[in-house]
Amino acid sequence: MWTDLRQRLPATLELTFVAFTLTLAVALPLGAAAALRPRSIWDRACTLLTVGGSCMPTFVIALLLVYVFYFLLGWAPEPTGRIDAMLAPPPAVTGFLLVDSLLAGRADAFASAAGRLLLPAVAMALFSLAPLARLMRASLLGVLRSDPVRTARALGLPRRAVLASALHLALLPVVTGAGMVFSYMLSANVVIEKVFAWPGIGSYALDALLASDHAPLQGFVLLVALLFVGVNLGVDLLHGRIDPRAGSQA
Repeated sequence: MWTDLRQRLPATLELTFVAFTLTLAVALPLGAAAALRPRSIWDRACTLLTVGGSCMPTFVIALLLVYVFYFLLGWAPEPTGRIDAMLAPPPAVTGFLLVDSLLAGRADAFASAAGRLLLPAVAMALFSLAPLARLMRASLLGVLRSDPVRTARALGLPRRAVLASALHLALLPVVTGAGMVFSYMLSANVVIEKVFAWPGIGSYALDALLASDHAPLQGFVLLVALLFVGVNLGVDLLHGRIDPRAGSQA
């Protein structure tokens, strides 16, 4: 059981890391733009994207992406795993196919792994960016309306310096929310892995559930719980780096 989980864990982590990176790359700038320009097109786009992402279940987003980009347009490869079955996988060093392909100098394996990783990562990101974008917008709006920022503006400080300080102050709740979103993505990728035939711990746990095999399920729950603890520890350490007062109070 633990051997199976250890072999499948890199696939889940690679998918989760890429999806989380996409989430941050879209949610944080979009939420900041919506807060800086209320009632603008950015604010409307943020509202539309967050509402749509929150309303649609993950498996619906995944199936729509497969239907449009694979079945209708033919732009994406078939959702059957991490790499093309006709290609030999690179030597396993880290377990992350993208990294192992680069280390082995295998451009064909890297392109195949990246192409098959894109759709499941986008499906996870579309569902996960809604809470982060809303949180970024609300946090930055609250900071911009706070007394320190208004005082800095009244003193005539440069707008860029005021915005940089406001973004720094708005990061604490965003980091907490990002940790919660990442933890949720670790456990909620079961459906995504099943739709895309992704050989991760989520699909392994689902297969064990369908087979009424309880030992792999217990191992999956314990492993995810340990990952949750690690993520929460990382969030606490980041709090101490962003705001030393939070670290001293902890």
